[in-house]
Amino acid sequence: EVQKLNQQLEEKNGEIQQMINQPPYEKEREILRLQKSLAEREKAQATSDVLCRSLTDETHQLQRKLASTAEMCQHLAKCLEEKQRKEKGKSDDQIPTEKSNQVFLLLPYNETSLQALICNLQDENRMLKQKVAHV
Repeated sequence: EVQKLNQQLEEKNGEIQQMINQPPYEKEREILRLQKSLAEREKAQATSDVLCRSLTDETHQLQRKLASTAEMCQHLAKCLEEKQRKEKGKSDDQIPTEKSNQVFLLLPYNETSLQALICNLQDENRMLKQKVAHV
C-alpha cells in the first residue's frame, strides 16, 4: 500500500510539475475555463433556487385554495342537510322560518343545481389535490 501511495504521490507531483511548466497563456486559459464553469454552476443554482421558491409559493397557494374549497363543500353539505331536515320536519300548514329562508338563499335554484355545484367543487378539489401531489 505504501508503494501504491508513493506512486500516486509521484503521479500528482508530475501533474503539478506539468502545470507549472505550462506556458502562462495555457494557465490563463484553464483559469478562464474554470471561472466560466463556476459562473454557469452559480447561474444554474440561482435558477434552481428561484424555481424552488416559485414551486413552494404555488404549493402554499394550492393548499390554501384546497382548504377553502373543502370548507365550502362542508358548508354546502351542511346547508343541504339542514334544508332536507327542515323539509322533513315541517308540515304542509307550517310557514318556513327565517333560518330555512336563509338556507333557500344559500341554495339558489334547486337541489339539481346544488348537486351540480357540489360535483364541480369536488372535481376542482380532486384537481387541486393532484396538483399538490405533483408539486
